[in-house]
Order: sequence, then C-alpha cells, then structure tokens
Amino acid sequence: MLPRIVFMGSPEFALPSLRRLAQAYPVVGVITQPDRPAGRGRTLTPPLVKLLALELGLSLIQPERLRHPDAMQVLRGWQPDLIVVAAFGQILRQEVLDLPAWGCINVHGSLLPRWRGAAPIQAAILNGDGQTGITIMRMDAGIDTGLMLSQRSIPIHPEDTAGSLSVSLAELGAELLLETLPAYIDGSLQPQPQNNDLATYAPMLKKEAGLLDINLPAILLERQVRAFNPWPGAYTFYQGQILKVHRARALPAEGITPGRHTLFQGVPALECGEGYLVLDEVQPAGKKAMPGKVFLQGAREWVNS
Repeated sequence: MLPRIVFMGSPEFALPSLRRLAQAYPVVGVITQPDRPAGRGRTLTPPLVKLLALELGLSLIQPERLRHPDAMQVLRGWQPDLIVVAAFGQILRQEVLDLPAWGCINVHGSLLPRWRGAAPIQAAILNGDGQTGITIMRMDAGIDTGLMLSQRSIPIHPEDTAGSLSVSLAELGAELLLETLPAYIDGSLQPQPQNNDLATYAPMLKKEAGLLDINLPAILLERQVRAFNPWPGAYTFYQGQILKVHRARALPAEGITPGRHTLFQGVPALECGEGYLVLDEVQPAGKKAMPGKVFLQGAREWVNS
C-alpha cells in the first residue's frame, strides 16, 4: 500500500519534487508559506508551491506558524505516513517529526554535512566549491543533522549563479527523491550518519550581504555576484545611488587602486584589492538591467568618479 504523503515547501526549488511526488504517490495535503507582499507595488503574492498545489487539486494550508493549533489539527487529520520537505522555510518541532510512521525527510541542496542551513546553494558558489549536489535525509531536531538516505553530486560551472544552480538542483532533487523512496519505505535502505567533524554552516542571507567590498580580491567579488543572483543581489554605489551588479568577471591586474572606476575594453570595471571586477550587466537605481556598455552611455563620469 502506498504511503499517505504530506508535502511541505514554498519556492521554485520545491516544485519538481511536489510534481513528481503527486504523479507517483497519494499526496494528501500540502503546507506552504502564507502569501507575502512582493515587487515594487508590494502586491500580495502566493508562493509558487501554492499555485502548483491548486493546479494539481491538492488540499492546502498556509499557516504563519506550523505550531498553531489549527494547523496541527489539519496536519493530524491528514494522517500522513510520511512528510516530505523541500525548502519549506519553517523549523519542524518534535511533535511534527514524530507524527508520521516513516518520519520526515528533506530534499536538501548540498552534499551534507557541507553547507547545513538556509542558503547552501549560495554558500557553495561563494566559497568556490567545485561541486555540490542533493542530499535526501531523515530530519531530526537539529538543523540538517539527520541521517542521510542518498546523495548525488553535480559540478558547479564557472558561469553558474545561485538561480541557475538552484534550477538544476531542484530537478536533481526530485529525481533522487523518487529513486530513494521505494527502498526507504520497504526498509531495505540503510541510512548513514553524517560526519559532524566535516560540517559547515550556511546561514540565512540578509539584503546587506550583497554589498561588494572593493578591498577584497576581484575573484571573491565575482563569486559574490554569482552567489547572490537573483537574491539578495550584489551591488555597489555610483554617485550616491545603488548600482546593482547582475553579471561580472574578475581579471588579474597590478598597480591598481581599490575603489577606482576604470574601463576594460569599453566595459565599466572596478579596481579591487586584487584585480579588476568587470561589470558586464548592471542595473542603475530606478532602471532596468542593462549591459555595462549601455550603462556607460548615461554614465559619462564613470572613469572620473
């Protein structure tokens, strides 16, 4: 008999896992975050998992906190045999972890124990990792400390951003989840403990993390631009206003002055602690994203500022 599954998730990363689960198993309920204001108009916007759940005709709740008695009453009423979590955004209390017979399993976007925490994809790029991957793990009371059920790795390419890598990992996670579940459910899979001595932590990102420190080596700033695209976004300042940096590349250079504006082959660049950071795509305040060369057409004072 197939297990009754409750799915918990919110952003785009969770969509492939929910869609694949719903095709193969009875998903008796979905729990996602409440609608939130988004965009310049602060329009109330539903999480993408809500839209998919409605498309699939699945029962859905959006509690501000899962510990709320009304939410727990609904969850218990669904009588899940298994809870699957993918980027839900809330910590599960012990009473939730203990509710299903097969526990709660998580689709995590790193090769645990490396990059436990809320921002593993960004951390892998920011720290120059050559690979990352997906870990399917049984959740416990710690933050991504539970037993591992399966892992699969993929390379991180030089052009990868957090956005592009997240898309790849989301598909990989859904694939690995569906491959892992049968052996986990029938008891033939032997979960493996993590090596806590190798653990690293990727905390939740804040908006100010995107500020580029021009005194750092350009290669680190290039990673920062990639790691924080699309959110929280990398930025610097030009004429007292925020200049968002969507794409950039590091180039070696000597005899430079950190913070000085310059040009490289007609493209705006920043002199950094080590090397140039060439700004291939930027977004001035109040305007749309544009190539660096186009930005220069309205920034005649770039080199002298």
